[in-house]
Amino acid sequence: MTENSHEDPADLEPDFSLTVDAADAGGRLDAVLAAHLEALSRNRIQSLIKSGDVTVGGAKIVEPKYRVNEGDALCLTLPEAEDPEPQGEDIPINVVFEDEHLIVVDKPAGLVVHPGAGNWTGTLVNALIHHCGDSLSGIGGIKRPGIVHRIDKDTSGLLVVAKTDQAHQGLAAQFADHGRTGPLERAYSALVWGAPSSLKGTIDANLARSQSNRQKIAVVKTSGRRAITHWQVKERFGKDDQPALASLMECRLETGRTHQIRVHMAHIGHPLIGDNDYGSGFKTKVNRLEDPLRTLVGDFSRQALHAGLLAFEHPVNGKTLRFESPYPPDFAKLLSGLQKF
Repeated sequence: MTENSHEDPADLEPDFSLTVDAADAGGRLDAVLAAHLEALSRNRIQSLIKSGDVTVGGAKIVEPKYRVNEGDALCLTLPEAEDPEPQGEDIPINVVFEDEHLIVVDKPAGLVVHPGAGNWTGTLVNALIHHCGDSLSGIGGIKRPGIVHRIDKDTSGLLVVAKTDQAHQGLAAQFADHGRTGPLERAYSALVWGAPSSLKGTIDANLARSQSNRQKIAVVKTSGRRAITHWQVKERFGKDDQPALASLMECRLETGRTHQIRVHMAHIGHPLIGDNDYGSGFKTKVNRLEDPLRTLVGDFSRQALHAGLLAFEHPVNGKTLRFESPYPPDFAKLLSGLQKF
């Protein structure tokens, strides 16, 4: 018997082929393939046969118990892996505005925006499919219907989603322009460690995937994508005779890169409170605090970032829409504790 096989299914060529010899003649199709494809279970092979991915002599055979003959040419084609299509789920969402073209929601911390590795269900997209039915725009693809921008899972705040292709195209153009020529505004409230020496400034630092940890983003000098964040100190917290413990800052995006505010704030030495990815070095600060603030900060389980302002031009009627979201309870409680420090 001649064969073309590999140990790991990820390494298999698209077509696995073999010619049945006398030893395997008369055997079941699924059993013969399983004997020569240790990387695939017999159940998986049976499923592939039933779905029409196996041929014998060029003809599709969909019966696993089909008996093979000496000299038969068997061919198995491994289909491309497909991500599951998201389904509607009855997940409560806070709808701030909705018409036939778009919907604005106030996303709670902890809710992933769209399905992806490790989060195929329980996302905002699943909730929107349930809420909007078939009206979501399809331009974003199966996994991201209507999504024109997003915020991190553990960031709370405002998000606009397109319900029609016309709205999707118009909103996407505004976000690509980053508000340079239109009314688009995005402002975030951030509670950060320490305080910059000045009251406002701009961070212009390129971002790219970290070479040491591909799950994180890093500031890079000669590559990556340009990222610009404008910041302003709104309030400082701490004792008068000591350096500021923390600050409330407003951050406005001129670009929209993954983890942009979190990485930029850490880059200037003021990472977000609760950000274990980019501010883990500041955990020792928590232990030096006195209760009740030590407990309050230690129990804050996410980055202290809230997308509180969103403004844009309605992509169909041209009106400027502006929305503001109040601080969620956990953010407001942390802010109050810092103000009392």
